[in-house]
Amino acid sequence: VQLQASGGGLVQAGGSLRLSCSASGRTFSAAAVGWFRQAPGKEREFVAGISRSGESTFYADSVKGRFTISRDNVKNTVYLQMNSLKPEDTAVYFCAARLGYSVNDVYTRPYEYSYWGQGTQVTVSS
Repeated sequence: VQLQASGGGLVQAGGSLRLSCSASGRTFSAAAVGWFRQAPGKEREFVAGISRSGESTFYADSVKGRFTISRDNVKNTVYLQMNSLKPEDTAVYFCAARLGYSVNDVYTRPYEYSYWGQGTQVTVSS
């Protein structure tokens, strides 16, 4: 599975962005997907995850109620809609995929994912 994240950019606080994670390969529908982010000098942190089926999602407390993860398995794409952005959301955002048998599990730790995209920069100005 090859992943490509896109949709990042510069936005003012309170604004919105939608990130996309596009995948190659017919196995994408068999993959749980997660979004992570990494700010300068900080460790990579979990943001949101979605199960293979799309029926289960999970969010970091810091983004709950502001971000929404969704997927379109026909288009082989996972989205991260980010609303009410804050300066502390500034980071490089990565998407990751994990192939597996579980249909409804969501994974929150970087080591649980085997495939990673290249990252897209999100900068929120105050």
